[in-house]
Amino acid sequence: MKNKKPHLKSHLKLLTCAVAVGLCSQASAGLNLYDKDETTFSTDGLINTFYVNSQIDDVDNTLDRSQSRVKMGFLPNYIGFNFGKQVDDLKLGARSSFWVSVNDANTNLTSTGIDVRQFYGTVDGEWGQILIGKDFSLFGRSNILGDELLLGYGQVGTDGLVDGQGVSFGNIGTGYLYPFPNAQITYRTPTSNGFQLAIGLMDPSKSSAGSEESAPRVEAELTFATQLSENVPLKAWVSGMAQSSDSGSADVDSSGVAYGVNIKVSDISITASGFSANGVGTAGLANLVTSDSADVDGYLVQASYTMGNERLVASYGENSGGTTAATNDLDAQNTAVAWFHTVNNNLKLVAEYDRTESDARETDTVALGAVLTW
Repeated sequence: MKNKKPHLKSHLKLLTCAVAVGLCSQASAGLNLYDKDETTFSTDGLINTFYVNSQIDDVDNTLDRSQSRVKMGFLPNYIGFNFGKQVDDLKLGARSSFWVSVNDANTNLTSTGIDVRQFYGTVDGEWGQILIGKDFSLFGRSNILGDELLLGYGQVGTDGLVDGQGVSFGNIGTGYLYPFPNAQITYRTPTSNGFQLAIGLMDPSKSSAGSEESAPRVEAELTFATQLSENVPLKAWVSGMAQSSDSGSADVDSSGVAYGVNIKVSDISITASGFSANGVGTAGLANLVTSDSADVDGYLVQASYTMGNERLVASYGENSGGTTAATNDLDAQNTAVAWFHTVNNNLKLVAEYDRTESDARETDTVALGAVLTW
């Protein structure tokens, strides 16, 4: 094993405060607060907490330890609000969601962080939908939303994830990149024969504090859904992004493609996804653009089996590549198994085991927790 690259830890504070992705569809349908005169207002939310023990075996023996924590999982706790109103032929909508870290910091206990990851409006018509505001970006979006362990815990391969105030990484860095929330203008076509295309202009990421971006980042995603037979639904997707950033000393051209497929046969679900990108960080964009010669690739394969109230998941993912051309070998893998028990429509119990391996460290993590949604 090689020594851990020092620049990775410098990114952890940024990453861990932003690493999570919101799915109101992962919760129950939400609670209607108002429904009158073709106007609706509803709320949804998620609260989760895990007991976690991580066994760390580092190339530096002085870093070996057994660490127990009580923390939230891959998703932060959040509350969301949704608005809808029919005006003639247009459907107007809006969503805001507020994400809360319940984790205690290493040195500043009760330092709860609150982050706004979604604050956008939509206009829907026969021609499709326009979204304006802040939402998760399109590149790699379906890769992470399709993760069978989204309501679980995930990998904590570095000290900043084991002890930090932020969330665990799920399979970020071991199977996919993170679609950071971005200010955007996005158009979605109507669904036709199972296909839907989304194209968005995103606020660009910076390669340095004083870099120049003469055009927004362009991202797109094509999704497809069909029924192969009565009990065999299939979903597939492909997404991409491109942007340029000029720091004065160098031009950084960032680009990437992500893809995946999910098929369900009776109670079995199989998902395979992957990506290839350059000019991005190991976790994604958002102030992590470094060099267009820095390549990173990854894939994730998962299978789940549902039997009544029980769902069993097996998962393996890995990333290879780095954040700069000089350190282009920050490889990491995560192998996980998990059990989800549905108590009722609003409450799940979770037991999960993860083994995360990198050039410098092996981390074995056991997480036991509960997820409450509405």
